[in-house]
Amino acid sequence: MNMIVCCKQVLDPEAPPASFKIDPGSNQVVPPPGVPPVISPFDEQAVEAALRIKDSQGGKITVLSLGNKLLRDVVKKPLSMGADELVLLEDEAFEGGDSWSIAYALAMAIKKIGEFDLIFCGRQAADWDAGQVGSGIAEILGIPSVTVAKKVEAVDGKARVERVIADGYQVVEVTLPALITVSNELGEARYATLKGIMAAAKKQPTIWKPADIGVDPSQTGAAGRRTKLVKLFQPVREGKCEIIEADSPAEAAAGLAVKLREAKLI
Repeated sequence: MNMIVCCKQVLDPEAPPASFKIDPGSNQVVPPPGVPPVISPFDEQAVEAALRIKDSQGGKITVLSLGNKLLRDVVKKPLSMGADELVLLEDEAFEGGDSWSIAYALAMAIKKIGEFDLIFCGRQAADWDAGQVGSGIAEILGIPSVTVAKKVEAVDGKARVERVIADGYQVVEVTLPALITVSNELGEARYATLKGIMAAAKKQPTIWKPADIGVDPSQTGAAGRRTKLVKLFQPVREGKCEIIEADSPAEAAAGLAVKLREAKLI
């Protein structure tokens, strides 16, 4: 079973909200000082989904990541969890892309990697939350895709997927090769072991530039965007508190009900 997992390095979503700043001139988030980036949590669960298949029936897992000046300690985490190889699309030409240009570059890299049975992606990235790249890769490659998976099994040339819906889950069978996006309902990703960390430190990633995957730099990153970001801003949140005073709990409750009706909340 040959598997590819797409992982993205992102700003830590657990960082304090006050640490995030917006540069209005460039419409970009300013990286919080002293807060290192991480692998997007949904992507870690995508790695876990691939590892569970590898645990049960063997196989090879190649991790694919796109960006520029990627931190090796961050992007090597899937290797320390048990993945086999790491391929980095690393060049300034890959910066500032949208869902389409990122999906296109990843799809072209997957074509270069060659034979595969399953591609895993997180259901969405922890920074933009668009949830479009996985489906975009599948469309470009011309393969079926299943989104928001909570469980994945591979049997007899098919993937059996339990995908999350509003009131439970549905079971879908899809022929291979296929792409699956993985949700947090899969469960926590495993911790890296000391042995895995030491092994990952010795592995060197394969680094590809746009020319290595057969694309022109004008088709990738900011140059290849098909969407325009009009404005990026931090919402202003205001809160008001009004204390209802009364001689008894019953009077306080009645006063509260009046206020709620005035605010059209009840």
